[in-house]
Amino acid sequence: MRKRAAVLCGAAVVVAGTVTALPADASTAHPTTTTVQPAKPTWKKCATTNYPTLQCSSVQVPLDHTHPHGKQITLALSRVPHTAKTYQGPLLVNPGGPGGSGLTLAGFVASSLPKAVASQYDVIGFDPRGVGKSTPALDCKPGYFNPVRPDSVPSTSALEKANLARVKAYTNACGKKYANLLPYIDTVSAVRDMDSIRAALGARKINYFGYSYGTYLGAVYAKLYPERVRRLVLDSIVDPTGVWYDDNLGQDYAFNDRQQALMAWIAKYDSTYKLGTDPARIEAKWYAMRAALAKKPADGKVGASELEDTFIPGGYYNGYWPYLAEAFAAYVNDKNADPLVEAYENYAAIDASGDNGYSVYTSVQCRDASWPRDWNQWRRDNWAAYDKAPFMVWNNAWYNAPCAFWPTRTKEPVNIANGKLPPVLLFQATNDAATPYEGGATVHQMLAGSSLVVEEGGGNHGITLSGNACLDKYLSTYLHDGKVPRGGREVDAVCQKTPDPKPLTSAKSATSTAHGSTLHGLLGFRG
Repeated sequence: MRKRAAVLCGAAVVVAGTVTALPADASTAHPTTTTVQPAKPTWKKCATTNYPTLQCSSVQVPLDHTHPHGKQITLALSRVPHTAKTYQGPLLVNPGGPGGSGLTLAGFVASSLPKAVASQYDVIGFDPRGVGKSTPALDCKPGYFNPVRPDSVPSTSALEKANLARVKAYTNACGKKYANLLPYIDTVSAVRDMDSIRAALGARKINYFGYSYGTYLGAVYAKLYPERVRRLVLDSIVDPTGVWYDDNLGQDYAFNDRQQALMAWIAKYDSTYKLGTDPARIEAKWYAMRAALAKKPADGKVGASELEDTFIPGGYYNGYWPYLAEAFAAYVNDKNADPLVEAYENYAAIDASGDNGYSVYTSVQCRDASWPRDWNQWRRDNWAAYDKAPFMVWNNAWYNAPCAFWPTRTKEPVNIANGKLPPVLLFQATNDAATPYEGGATVHQMLAGSSLVVEEGGGNHGITLSGNACLDKYLSTYLHDGKVPRGGREVDAVCQKTPDPKPLTSAKSATSTAHGSTLHGLLGFRG
């Protein structure tokens, strides 16, 4: 998962790992369920300035789908209703995470697609179980990401102990607070919920459009309910063979590459940022800034870990690069930390305030699949990765470390291989960091008859409806009439990436990526 430059010429690389964990809860991996017809949603206006036709409702579903008449939970829904005479059914949308809210995404997708396409669908957003306005909503340990956290790189035993203590306190808090809920916060349960939404809407089949983790959610739905899939769009694709420990290790190398791409971009605009023309030396200045912040956090908020949090979003979306570069340059050249603190508050404090999203993220990932229970394996694997790709390794390790101590048994991951579907449309950027290219190539092979559209040279995570007209044309054509491109065994169509941003000295550059910024503000980070 380390090299993506030549992916269009080679086969997918699948990284397999061996983990030691609690025994998988095989009996509940894919339980037989009895569907109970949910009540039809009652829609009410919940318009916003940007999405004036948005409507909201809710639906009740079983907490445990193997006991459909047992305890019920409530899922929050949103809808932009169809207006055309031709009606193609509901289009469920999901922004990823796990833990991302999909309520606003419905408005975004409906307003971003061509009117002739969007008007033929009821675009349906939903907060998956545990998320946002769905109830009960998880919040394991409020303030878990409050600054300043210990340095993520455990260069001393004291730092490792401090980070481990935080992780164990979080895990214990979540286990005590939600002991009766955590066994049911997982991908398969969320998929059963999606089918309950379908039933509540009175639809025989659904259309589905998922980003990031939402691609795995959609692929699992298609595996469990292939006869109920009409159209399926997956953008920025999770490698289902690596959920979740191997996938997260794979991210570390890809995010390091993206951070180095940012350094090269800064070098290109030395006349603006005055940090030099050698990317390696600029990177050294970044690590020097990190070391300084570890000793003296900026404004009592931005230490070494918070600096990583601030720059990680630049790996998801290069529209953030000019803002991150300005903050970097101000700190190094002018000894002015204010822009850095502002960047932290704009990008990284999403995690600091997003305890619900993180609570669901850990609950789903830790339940979905086996994780190493021996911390020595985490230590070995992450130091090995750090030696080659230091930027995000330990930050990412601590983000996922609750899974080493999670209180519920793990499930068996779903084998999403499928030959029973209508044509599926896949989108993948070659340099995506959060879901590296190999995930798209792997899923393309596992979903017979699927079509893979690649953004060559692109590094953004979530690439449709964010400014690339070539990609959006394939998306619109598929949603309009079901046609997918057919071009080859490995890749069916290639679009060139959108241009990298310009420094903010240009007024045009501040607005040219606005649509992409809107999308990436809605997608769940980390997956």
